[in-house]
Amino acid sequence: MAGEYSLYLLRCADDTLYTGIAQDVTARLAAHESGRKGAKYLRGRSPLTLVFAEAVGDRGRAQRLESRVKQLPRARKLALIEGRLALADLEAG
Repeated sequence: MAGEYSLYLLRCADDTLYTGIAQDVTARLAAHESGRKGAKYLRGRSPLTLVFAEAVGDRGRAQRLESRVKQLPRARKLALIEGRLALADLEAG
């Protein structure tokens, strides 16, 4: 049985934002920080700060939302982090 996925955003030391999905965000953050099984993009960008996480359901929905968030300009990602934009708004169109 598949578990629920969450979409998350990390703020890197260089102030860039990284978007990802995971079933266990805490464990995924630890993997990113260890560098061994984390995203290559994040290497050398520590410390990492979790700035957004929201449960989104199954893997397919998580991947669709991740793709949409990655395409957003920085200002819209910040709106998502600040609660001025909802993930549901990204599915509407």
